[in-house]
Amino acid sequence: MEFALLGFLTGLSLILAIGAQNIFVIEQGLKKQHVFLVCLVCSVSDLILIFLGIFLFHYFAQYFNLTIELILNILLIIFLIYFIYSKIKSFNLILSFPGNSQNTSKFNIFLKTLGFTYLNPHVYSDTVFFLGNFSKTFVLNQKILFGFGATLASFLFFFSVGYLSKYLSKYAQSSKVWKIINVFIITFMSLLTIFVLMETVN
Repeated sequence: MEFALLGFLTGLSLILAIGAQNIFVIEQGLKKQHVFLVCLVCSVSDLILIFLGIFLFHYFAQYFNLTIELILNILLIIFLIYFIYSKIKSFNLILSFPGNSQNTSKFNIFLKTLGFTYLNPHVYSDTVFFLGNFSKTFVLNQKILFGFGATLASFLFFFSVGYLSKYLSKYAQSSKVWKIINVFIITFMSLLTIFVLMETVN
């Protein structure tokens, strides 16, 4: 169960980092345009990419030697340090959302959601590389629990943001709220960095 919780907190820390996809979900929620479709596509896409990363690293683990594992751990530490640095830089972030409420077809919204998801390089670094790499030393059932925890975080986040966007948009435009969120992200990711560093040197 602790691996599911670890996956949930790790997935939440990654997904809370505001990006184009999250802003798009909030905008669609504010416009009340095909909110369920947008949230479903984003959540299911995360599920696919999370488990793709986990099982890719699980499959290739048999080919890892100590040198490859060391390189992967170093890359993971670099990723975490860069991620933490980007959160420190965005400490005073303030968001604004356009008031344009023109109606758009369901198919058009579907394509836009796919674009914001799969054409975003961060989605691959966050889900496939980071979650897959981080869970590479877990046994199979721990990886599955970890993946389900991270997936649950995605489903809860996207559907909450989509359907509560009118309420949440007030807070999303507050630098104070983003400072609190960034403190949580920085603290949690720093603990993960220490954990990976200790695993690497041992």
